[in-house]
Amino acid sequence: MTSTEHIGRCGLCERPLGKKVEWHHRIPKSRGGTEVMPVHPICHRIIHASVSNQELATTFADVAVLKARPDISRFLHWIADKPADFHAPTRRPDTR
Repeated sequence: MTSTEHIGRCGLCERPLGKKVEWHHRIPKSRGGTEVMPVHPICHRIIHASVSNQELATTFADVAVLKARPDISRFLHWIADKPADFHAPTRRPDTR
């Protein structure tokens, strides 16, 4: 997906975009990525709270694979009926 595809919809949850839009590098810039997709801030935060830059570069650059990840899939189900500018704190998984 390029920066011009789905411009009216979030590249992760596919809900309409709101007033605030962030651009997610499918492969992190630190790993040489240039391709971006528009996302809600909450969707951007869940990606980075759940997946490391290394994992994004090697395993989850494909959005379909990222969406199939169980924690992301649960998030997508939860966020599906929320308004475009919905915000809630994003927590990292407890790894203790």
